[in-house]
Amino acid sequence: MTLRAPLTGVVPPVCTPLTPDREVDTASLARLVDHLVAGGVDGLFVLGSTSEAAYLTDRQRTLVVDTVVRHVGGLLPVLAGAIDMTTPRVLDHARAAAAAGADAVVVTAPFYARTHPAEIARHFRLVARDCPVPVLAYDIPVSVHAKLDPDLVLELAGDGVLAGLKDSSGDEGGLRAVVLGRRAEPALAGFGVLTGSEVTADSALAMGADGVVPGLGNVDPAGYARLYRACRDGDWARARTEQERLCGLFGMVTAGDPARMGAGSSALGAFKAALHLRGVIACPATAEPQIPLSPAETERVGKHLAAAGLL
Repeated sequence: MTLRAPLTGVVPPVCTPLTPDREVDTASLARLVDHLVAGGVDGLFVLGSTSEAAYLTDRQRTLVVDTVVRHVGGLLPVLAGAIDMTTPRVLDHARAAAAAGADAVVVTAPFYARTHPAEIARHFRLVARDCPVPVLAYDIPVSVHAKLDPDLVLELAGDGVLAGLKDSSGDEGGLRAVVLGRRAEPALAGFGVLTGSEVTADSALAMGADGVVPGLGNVDPAGYARLYRACRDGDWARARTEQERLCGLFGMVTAGDPARMGAGSSALGAFKAALHLRGVIACPATAEPQIPLSPAETERVGKHLAAAGLL
């Protein structure tokens, strides 16, 4: 389908269900898509951080895009992460995602090698020049060790390089700068601004963001759909109540013991444990070398679900 401009609403970064031997569980992935569609989401973002894209082989990445595109059947736009260390590798992923039917790609700055802002700008320009579908920038400095400058984002948007921004930087001031810059330039009206925050989505929408890309949206898509609708309708009291309930649910990401696993293992393990407990996916396995949750840690996830009325 054609990507609407700007992209709005709830666009969850879709988890990648795995079998016990760490292959993509396509049946569970299809059920997850059904769960998200039933929850009222407005688009799907595969192969992002919550999708464990960094842990998947190229074959598995292509399988994920193909499975979701085929299953959703044009009902919703499908965005695919094209995330890798260098421009040529990103282009390989972008072309593969487009060939599999993705409506747009979401691209980070290059990483591993140190980059200058001019090289980051050139990276996005080269990707957009040779990519057959629209390109959104993915601002996630915790992973790529480079924060996208708001002025650069707006410059690239104005030049037609970028169709949107997925901001997972946690820099609310930077997000506001992009929103204000877009508002000041009528030619940028079609440039979409999406927040990746689970816990300040209402604030981002209040300042003018177009939508949210919450990892927790896998677990409770209907909750984020209600939150978005409340913000769209200007019912800020209702939005605050829903956001605060989701903040409590988000506490599941700390279920894992930090003495034996990292925050990523804990958060992704919690999302998958929650989906397994809710009967959406068959197995809560995370990609290696992440450390799985223990039964006691999974029980803590269940308590968060119960408190939020989801179990």
